[in-house]
Amino acid sequence: MRRRRSLARALAAAALLLAGTACADGSPHPAQAASATPTDRSTARELRVTLDGRPVGATPHDTPPARDFAKLLPLTLELEDFHDTERVAALPRRLDTSGAPEPVRAGPGDIAYYAPWGNLALFHREGPAPSADLLVLGRLDAGPGQLGRAARITIEAAPSPAPRSPS
Repeated sequence: MRRRRSLARALAAAALLLAGTACADGSPHPAQAASATPTDRSTARELRVTLDGRPVGATPHDTPPARDFAKLLPLTLELEDFHDTERVAALPRRLDTSGAPEPVRAGPGDIAYYAPWGNLALFHREGPAPSADLLVLGRLDAGPGQLGRAARITIEAAPSPAPRSPS
């Protein structure tokens, strides 16, 4: 069942990527506006992330709480273990959670915000059942081992690529 859901998410993400590249004028494709899974809510904004000084890929979601999180950047946070499932750190302020999407279960690689405590969580194992208190903000391209041992994370907004001149 899990493999089928992963395949469905991957196919949906590929379809959205193809649909997005078909929109030459930059306007959103109707399928993009109707996306419902976390992997489909990625935004064009790029992040530069390092775990213990090593760069890792990151994909932020395009949600109001994720955009509010981006306003805190750059951040360097010391991480600690929480229940051998996630690495956590306190944020400098609470995020605005209004307009948050439907809750989803956090999984390995997810960057999440736990609203009651105001902290950031990096999941290296399957998280708890979906809860309105836990908002997935994006994904990290790092394995469970690297995430489970991480002691420090630095997150910065990557500079936008320079516009290409017309040919």
